[in-house]
This record gives sequence, structure tokens and C-alpha cells, in this order.
Amino acid sequence: MSPAEKKPVKVGRRTLQVSNYDKTLFADAGITKGDLIEYYEQVAPLMLAGLRDRPVALKRFPDGIAKGGFYQKDASAHFPEWVKTVAVQKEGGTLNQVLCNDAASLVYLAGQAAVEFHVWTSRADRILEPDQIVFDFDPPESVSFPDVKKAASEMKALLEEVGLAAFVKTTGSRGLHVVTPIRRKHKFEEVQQFARELAGVLADRHPDKLTVEVRKAKRKERIFIDVGRNAYAQHAVAAYSVRALPSAPVSMPLEWSELSGSKLRPDLFTVSNAAKRIESDPWKGWRRMARSLPVNTGRGN
Repeated sequence: MSPAEKKPVKVGRRTLQVSNYDKTLFADAGITKGDLIEYYEQVAPLMLAGLRDRPVALKRFPDGIAKGGFYQKDASAHFPEWVKTVAVQKEGGTLNQVLCNDAASLVYLAGQAAVEFHVWTSRADRILEPDQIVFDFDPPESVSFPDVKKAASEMKALLEEVGLAAFVKTTGSRGLHVVTPIRRKHKFEEVQQFARELAGVLADRHPDKLTVEVRKAKRKERIFIDVGRNAYAQHAVAAYSVRALPSAPVSMPLEWSELSGSKLRPDLFTVSNAAKRIESDPWKGWRRMARSLPVNTGRGN
């Protein structure tokens, strides 16, 4: 197929015309745009649960990941009208961000070489009230993945200590995300302050292993607990999103029991093998576990 030709791809009741279907996006893994599209179509039933009604920032790589890509927050004028958007306030104006609400939208965006999907922690109808908190465990290269798994498990225990549920996923890079669902009754400022305080409690309990120090020079080879995803207009990589790394790894929701296994690696799940996981959803019903923020984080206890 020549680059000028377009391949029809049927998704539900829509037929999309995809250009450069056979173009290689991941040279090391031999993954084409067509492979990316097929992956996103396969995982759509589960992935859409974390995408639907959330503003999305796309990371697109029209010439493949080796050539570099760009973040796109403002929807392109050529996007079809059935790809929904929401106007969000920014300094000095607004952005029309994509809402990836159905499989056709997901596949269409993959056809635009959108490799990565990053989402807000709030939904469009109540955009100032997050419904989740994300704790990003970001290790330096000198720290082994078993230490990251242990740190994430410590956060689970702390969240349960204060009455909140905890869910975990790989980021598709080196770390893990621990996510807790919350009721939509708190503004971003309150949520981020709570996240900052709780991360501080965990870092105080394990000062040799964990830190909330934003400046890299002061982290001293400790795992950084990043809570920056919990501010207005910030975003975190979506569950099941591919990452623009050579092996095409995927951000994969996990059972907590998987952290105790020796086989789990941060890049274990890729476009090539992740579809085997979609028969079950480790996060099924997670929103029903949402609770209000507790008054006390335990800091100082």
C-alpha cells in the first residue's frame, strides 16, 4: 500500500480512512500504525472506562518514535465532528481538548499517530472536582524495580489506613502509579494538598528510600513520590496507553498480588502481548470504591 492510499477501517458503525497504515512507528519492535490501531481497537472496551469524558492530551508521532513527537492538547480543526471535545480554561483563553468517548474516536486518534493518551483526573461535566488521586512512584535509574513495588505497597497500606481504596498500574516506563478513587466534592487545590501531605507521611516513614523533593539534586537516589498529576490541567498516562519507547510498552492495571511476583517488570506488557490481559479487568468496579477525603492524613503521628 502506498502512503497516499487510505485503508478503510470499520469500527462499529463508522468506517475510517487511515493513511500510512503500514508505516513503521516503532522500528525496534517492528510495530506499524496498523498494529497500533489494532491494539487500541482490542483494548477499547477496558480502556474507554478510564478515558470517557476526561480531557485528553495526545502525544503524537507522525514520523515514528525515533523522530520525536509532540503533545497536542487543542483538538485539530480537521478532526471529525463526532470526536467530542470540551472547552477548558487556560491562562489567557481556552483549549478545546479531545474527549475520547468511544472506540471509533480511539481508533481515529491512533490513526493520527497518537501513540500516548494522557488524561485529567477530573471529568468534563465537573471539571474542577477530581474523582481520583494519582501517586506516581518515579525511581532513579539506580533503584531496582522491587524497591518501587515495595514503595507502592506501602502507599496502599497508608491509603487503607486513612480509609481509602488503592489500585496500581505500571506506567509503561520505569515506575508505578497508585490511584485512589474519591468522591467528586473536593476542588483541585484541596485534593493536591491532601496528596502532598499523604506522600509526605510515607516519605517521613521511609526517609532513606522515598522523597517528595521536587529538585532532582536533592533526591539522593530515592524514589520520588510525584503528586503533581493532581493539579488543574495536569494529566497522567491512561491505563492501557502505549508509551513511546522502543519495545512499545503499555501502562497496565494490575492486581496487587502481582507485585509480589518475580516476573513483573515495568516494561513487561507491550503492544505485542497486552491483549492477552483484556479478558479480565483488575480495576473492575473501582469507581464504586470512591470515598471522601479523610480529615486526618496521620502526619505528625
